[in-house]
Parts: sequence; C-alpha cells; structure tokens
Amino acid sequence: MLMSIPSPSSGSLDLGPITLRMYGFMIALGVIAAVWLMGKRFMSKGINPDHASGLAMWIVPAGIIGARAYHVITDWRRFEGNWGEAVQIWNGGLGILGGVIFGIAAAFLYCRKHDLDIKEVMDGVAPALALAQCIGRWGNYFNQELFGRPTNLPWGLQIDQRKRPIEYVAEDAFHPAFLYESLWNALVVLTLIKLGKSRKLPSGLLMAAYFVFYSIGRLWIEALRIDEATKLIGLRINIWVFTAVLLTSAVILLIGLRRNMELNRLAESKTTG
Repeated sequence: MLMSIPSPSSGSLDLGPITLRMYGFMIALGVIAAVWLMGKRFMSKGINPDHASGLAMWIVPAGIIGARAYHVITDWRRFEGNWGEAVQIWNGGLGILGGVIFGIAAAFLYCRKHDLDIKEVMDGVAPALALAQCIGRWGNYFNQELFGRPTNLPWGLQIDQRKRPIEYVAEDAFHPAFLYESLWNALVVLTLIKLGKSRKLPSGLLMAAYFVFYSIGRLWIEALRIDEATKLIGLRINIWVFTAVLLTSAVILLIGLRRNMELNRLAESKTTG
C-alpha cells in the first residue's frame, strides 16, 4: 500500500550487548514525562515538587501490578494452560484501568504517610496520568497490537500476517487504535490542564473529570478493536467496564459541582446577611 503506516519489523532494539524492548521503553518515557508534569503542577500548588518522583516510586510498581492483573483477569482464556505467560509484561498486555486503580490506592497511602492533601495531589496527578498514557500507548505500536478493523484510509496501519486475527489474515491495513487513543489522551491532558487553570472544578474533582474524558475515548476505541477479548452479552467486557466508570465518574463530578455551588451560595448568604 502506498498510503499507510508501516509497523516496525521488531519490538526490540539491539544496542550491542543490550536489547532494548520498545514496549517497556515507551512506558518508561511516559513515566518520565508524567513525573515532570506532576512536579510542575505540584510547584504551582505549593507542594514540594520532589514529591512527584517520590510518588512515582509508589505509583509505578503498583500501577504495573494492577494493570497486568486487570489484563489477566479480563482475558484469562488467553493464559489457560500456559500461566507462565501471565508475568511476561514485555510482550504487551496491560489493562490501563487496573493500573490506575492500583496507582491511586498507592497515592493515597503515600499522601497519608507524608501528610499531603490527597485532593490537591490528585489534581496534580490527573493530567500527568493522561500524559503517561499518551506516550506509553506507542509501546503497542512496536508490539503490533491494539489495532482496529480493516480500513483503506491513508493512515491505516500495516500489520504482519502472524499478528492478524485469523479471520482478517487477507487484510493489509487496520485502524491504528493505539494512535487514536494516544491522540485522545493528548486532548485529555490539554483539557484537564485548562480546567485546572480555570478553577471551575472544586479541589479533588479533576481526577473524576479524567475518568469521564478517558472513558468516552476508550469506549469508541474499544468498539473498533478486533483482537480476541472476553465478551459479556455480545460486547467486549471493557465496554461494560468503561461504561460503568463513565457513569460513576459523571455522577461523582455532578455531585461535587452541586455541593460546591451550595457551599458558595451559603457563603454568599452569610456575607450579605
């Protein structure tokens, strides 16, 4: 195809005696970028920016464990009879939602240990989390995974035959779902930063906004995907999960906004009274 995106021939790069696995490398780049952005946001909030790297030391291991656990639990059929592959994260297979949940739990523990305001910290973490995902998703490109239905669009992604689902083995190019999600996450980063600067959201609600925006993007991307996945009533399980996350986060966001409006009205009535 003259107009399409080629896939790399290998998911690793040989540097003499060292083999660099690009999946892990892209995740590492995402973490570095997230720590940088987190530090900048902490500084603007009067929080010691050194806590960004300290927090990352807790969030990253917990996030990787949670992400892998989520993937294995939701796609357990892939590992039946060969459970040793469940720990081979370099071959891909990290469920973002599990990583975020475990990461947030680790952040709560870190804040409690260091006596930090968890709401302010979460407001600083939310855009940084989306940035890490934006960059980390490129690891899927190097592993030739996270692609969608066949397409003849100019930005169709070429996938090796051995990586294609058997029913699509005759197709040449597919929707680059990893790229769609990466670009969507970039928009989420910019939106969250703008929302934070506008101060339209009460402290602590930026993470709920992250879940709302990310879930919207993830739902339409999941609808494009054709890789094998556990299904429930004919739909990929992730569609059900992210629908629940979207609705729950939207409710939390609306309740928080309503409560903040009531507090503002109460404060105004006391001032005028």
